[in-house]
Amino acid sequence: MNTPAALPKPDANPAPNPAAKPDAKPAAAALSKPKVLEEIDWASKHYLIVDDFVGIRQLLRESLRSLGARNIDQASSGGEAMGLLNKLRYDVVLCDYNLGEGKNGQQVLEEARMRQLLMPSSVFVMVSAEKSVESVMGAAEHQPDAYLVKPITEGVLLTRLNRVWRRKQIFRLIDQAFIEKDYLRAARLCDDQIAASRVHEIELLRMKARMLERSGQPARAREVYEKVLAQREYHWARAGLGKIRMADGDFEQARQMFQTVIAENRHYIDAYDQLAKAYQGMGQHEEAAAVLERAAKMSPNSVPRQRHLGQAALRLGNVPMAEKAFRKCLVIGEYSIRKAPDDYLGLARVCGLKGNTKDALQLLLLVQREFGSEHEHMVLRAKITEGHVYHESGDYLNARRAGDELDGMLQADPRRPGTAICIEMATLLFAVGVKGTPNEVLAYVIRNNHDNTLLQDEVQKIFDRARLPDEGALIIRTARKEAVDLMNQGVVLWKTGKLPDAVKWMRKARERLPDNVRVLFNAVQILISHMQQRGYEPELDVEAREVLEHVDRLQPSQQRFAQLMEQLGALQPKPEPANPAPPEAGKDEKDAQDDAAPSRKP
Repeated sequence: MNTPAALPKPDANPAPNPAAKPDAKPAAAALSKPKVLEEIDWASKHYLIVDDFVGIRQLLRESLRSLGARNIDQASSGGEAMGLLNKLRYDVVLCDYNLGEGKNGQQVLEEARMRQLLMPSSVFVMVSAEKSVESVMGAAEHQPDAYLVKPITEGVLLTRLNRVWRRKQIFRLIDQAFIEKDYLRAARLCDDQIAASRVHEIELLRMKARMLERSGQPARAREVYEKVLAQREYHWARAGLGKIRMADGDFEQARQMFQTVIAENRHYIDAYDQLAKAYQGMGQHEEAAAVLERAAKMSPNSVPRQRHLGQAALRLGNVPMAEKAFRKCLVIGEYSIRKAPDDYLGLARVCGLKGNTKDALQLLLLVQREFGSEHEHMVLRAKITEGHVYHESGDYLNARRAGDELDGMLQADPRRPGTAICIEMATLLFAVGVKGTPNEVLAYVIRNNHDNTLLQDEVQKIFDRARLPDEGALIIRTARKEAVDLMNQGVVLWKTGKLPDAVKWMRKARERLPDNVRVLFNAVQILISHMQQRGYEPELDVEAREVLEHVDRLQPSQQRFAQLMEQLGALQPKPEPANPAPPEAGKDEKDAQDDAAPSRKP
């Protein structure tokens, strides 16, 4: 059986063995530098040690100093560590898992990764006295570069640092391309590294498949996974094929693949999450909730997993399970960057279903205080939830009042939230008897998703339940035509060579249809065409990248996203050195830039 892919093998330090083999090194020899370390300039690196015990920090500091390290910073808490990470990009971070009050090591790593406070070449080592599967799996889900179990000998630390550092250098350029969301370049760099050395071939193939998936090329990713499986049964490769099957709508085949992975490796936690998605795709929501509940028991410190469990249970009407999951979210998410208003809103809905409107309203006040400045539509979302709470608790008078207040907010502010929130809002407005406004909200949804037939069917069902089937069908047809006409006008301007007019038109189209992915892609294509024909403009480049960032948040893993990102990269002028030095004798550096031909069809 393979070692669990999601569970790194901890470096435990065995007790001294008097019956050790004759070639076992004495303690003094273990403290000396291995010969291979001399090739790495450890002295120039910047280090951060994070531990709430000063004695442990001092021990780790001395271990690093024996390596030649000079630039060593220390933090006694997760909050202090985040402050230092925000100021300096460290080469090596040694972080304890349990840091007392505030963020733990898992949350430090999670936030540092999400905020890109670590360089692609940085090494993050999780250090812990915790040996429980729960703690190790929780940390492993965020993939530290190494996981060391206390007490740590100097020899183990230095040997592991050396090994991990060398591996990080292999993936440094690939990781940088991934951070820049240039997934096609990242996939090519994987091939370059495999051609140079096959030592890390399997890991590089895994990264390549991941990049191909993110670039919207599942067929090529599938070829990579199948190539790997032809050599050996790797659980991550089997799970990767399952994800591709699921993306193709073959939920039954995906289900079988994920169940096979779990049967062979019950600690492969991602397979549980994917299996739950497969069940949801098949409409088997009870099975999905059961899988999520099992995964949450194995690795309970994942905020997103607890949230998904709460939402799945709420959909089923399983109030006890939903309440337990959402309350767990609030506890483990208190110091996490994953903390989100959805957890408070979900728990408020639970309180409403229990008839406890007082606690629900207190939660709604709290969520607005916590997130009001960060989330654009927070007040609107709280009002939607308030309406649901009153309606589900049987207080129809206050439910209608909340609906009327929501209607007034929509009339006063033309901005609209995302698709899921709009659908939730329209459902509530219909339920409490507000007329007119839910029609407009659902028309907005269709205009922003004019080619999504599944969503259109969902919207039609909402009209059917409101006993407005014919009116709903007309609204859907009209909204789809509006979106197509608006998009086509920009394309006509582009094809007839009126590029400045096309750019202006597509800006107006984006204002009216801010979440329509096809409109956004076309807008970027026209910006690129403008720069291709009339010269590079930094302002247009920034505008195009901001639009693509929004697309990637709406619908990640789109092939056109990867293609347009590559075209933008090809447009950027290459900086010239002020005083170019002559090439060194015998040195042959290859320019890895490989510009793809831009698509001429928006």
